[in-house]
Amino acid sequence: MANSRVDKLRQALNKAGFEAIIIASPHNRRYLSGFTGTSGTLLITAADSILLTDFRYTTQASGQAAGFTVVEHGPKPIASVRDLLLERGIRSVAFEQSHVVYADYMAWKEQLGEVELRPAGAIVEELRTIKDEQELATIQEACRLADAAFAHVQQMIQPGVKEIDLALELEMFMRVRGAAATSFDTIVASGARSALPHGVASEKAVEQGDFVTFDFGALYNGYCSDLTRTVVVGTPSDKHREIYNIVLEAQLHALEHIRPGMTGHEADALARDVIAKYGYGDRFGHSTGHGFGLEIHEQPRLAKQSQTVLTPGMTVTVEPGIYIPGFGGVRIEDDIVITDSGIKILTSSPKELIVLG
Repeated sequence: MANSRVDKLRQALNKAGFEAIIIASPHNRRYLSGFTGTSGTLLITAADSILLTDFRYTTQASGQAAGFTVVEHGPKPIASVRDLLLERGIRSVAFEQSHVVYADYMAWKEQLGEVELRPAGAIVEELRTIKDEQELATIQEACRLADAAFAHVQQMIQPGVKEIDLALELEMFMRVRGAAATSFDTIVASGARSALPHGVASEKAVEQGDFVTFDFGALYNGYCSDLTRTVVVGTPSDKHREIYNIVLEAQLHALEHIRPGMTGHEADALARDVIAKYGYGDRFGHSTGHGFGLEIHEQPRLAKQSQTVLTPGMTVTVEPGIYIPGFGGVRIEDDIVITDSGIKILTSSPKELIVLG
């Protein structure tokens, strides 16, 4: 059975001069084979697609990994890989150095013997940056779940409710509707804690006059979404409105102007320059966005140092923010896909300042 992802990997391997590759990363394994078990290794050669796993997963693998030959490995999986390579006359094999710890590398080197290990870089991750139609449809559903969860949780936001209870409500809402989990630890940060860009939900209770920032996502059929919205509880002050409106202007400006062919650096500057114009440049310390898909942080990055060229099919977040210690912070984030002519926004939660309580 044809597998376009494996075909593209083979083309990349041939271009790089590799005879074969060992895939150890669970995300890359799933991307290439469709196998969702927790134990398995792929061996891709010019002619063969092999999934090695143990007795627990052979039946599952045979049902999920279309086009792959499923092999039950021996006590040491890498020894089985060696035997398969030598049977095919292959004397060198690429590996994912970012996913293999040093101890495993040394064990592999010993077991492979005369077969040379060659680092492959991020060869599969580079393929993963461009999402196909099936991936985009799955990501769209993950975004829909996050949007629905944010609409739902607003009825609970009032003085006295704990951040951790709001986070639990978000998670339960998404799980009941099909999410396997959250994309990452849910951030609910209120009051002064909203100045923490990664303020994971705590026991703090929401108070009158608080910003409350929600940053969360649904993991749906293996793919992530990532949504951030900030609300105000009680009557917003002039400072609340000022900061919120600056971040909103920066985010809308970036969404309006991001285009294929622009670098990650140029996309980052679209939002960053707006915030700097108002004197808050030093209060925006993270990148404007990041790629996402099977993992919540993937390439490309919308960041000062990023020279990656944005290409149709890439999915990225756009999430500028301002964070003022002792007062609070605002972040507004949407998920987008780069298209041939611009972008498509995948999340749809309202962005005007929401005042609750």
